[in-house]
Amino acid sequence: MEESAFYKLMRRERMVTIIGIAMIAIMAWGYLAWMAFGMRADAASMVMPGAASWSAPYALMIFIMWAVMMVAMMTPSAAPMILTFARVNADRSKGASVLGPTGLFTLAYILVWTGFSAAATFAQWGLVAMAQLSPMMATTDMRIGGVILIVAGLFQWTPLKHRCLEKCRTPIGFLMTEWRDGPAGAFVMGLRHGIFCLGCCWALMLVLFVVGVMNLVWIALLSVFVLLEKVTDAGRLIARIGGLALISSGIWLVVM
Repeated sequence: MEESAFYKLMRRERMVTIIGIAMIAIMAWGYLAWMAFGMRADAASMVMPGAASWSAPYALMIFIMWAVMMVAMMTPSAAPMILTFARVNADRSKGASVLGPTGLFTLAYILVWTGFSAAATFAQWGLVAMAQLSPMMATTDMRIGGVILIVAGLFQWTPLKHRCLEKCRTPIGFLMTEWRDGPAGAFVMGLRHGIFCLGCCWALMLVLFVVGVMNLVWIALLSVFVLLEKVTDAGRLIARIGGLALISSGIWLVVM
């Protein structure tokens, strides 16, 4: 009876975790769609503020935009790791709820990408200061855009990229080497997974400065690409093919 009750609890909490991940992703994508269509509707009258006129509320809005975008893009690809963490944690703590530790793991993961969002906001401010960003948040200098694509493409071939990618692709392997008990342990593991994920995908996120930070089509394409890198057997090959495509596109932008 106790064993049966345990598995019922585990199945119920797994379903709650899946629903929670789905709701986070859906709300983030909904917010992005609302912002993107709002920007498109106001495109005719929209003017990107100059660097000197970036007020605190405007900078906060850009930061929130990036933070929500990272949640929308990265949560689906992190789902296998989060669900595996919940299952392993349930096996190790028989009868105890795993929702708290799983929430801490997910929160820590999101905090890493929130830190990246702060850096991206600062980078966007720098492009505005150089008058190199359009009202729709894409680079106006094709050479700068080309360099960004070339850098992102070259990174796809580096050992660091593939080391971080392997950590993201193998949830059981990650948890076996990184496991820490307790709520603090769950938080630290979430941070470490987030750092590996950031190390894997940071360069791909910079591509948004070339195609348009709020271009929903490209946001969706990059999200699918990241997901395929992480969950398919051909993840490393996909990463390298994507890198070649980015390098080729970047060279074309630089020389055109």
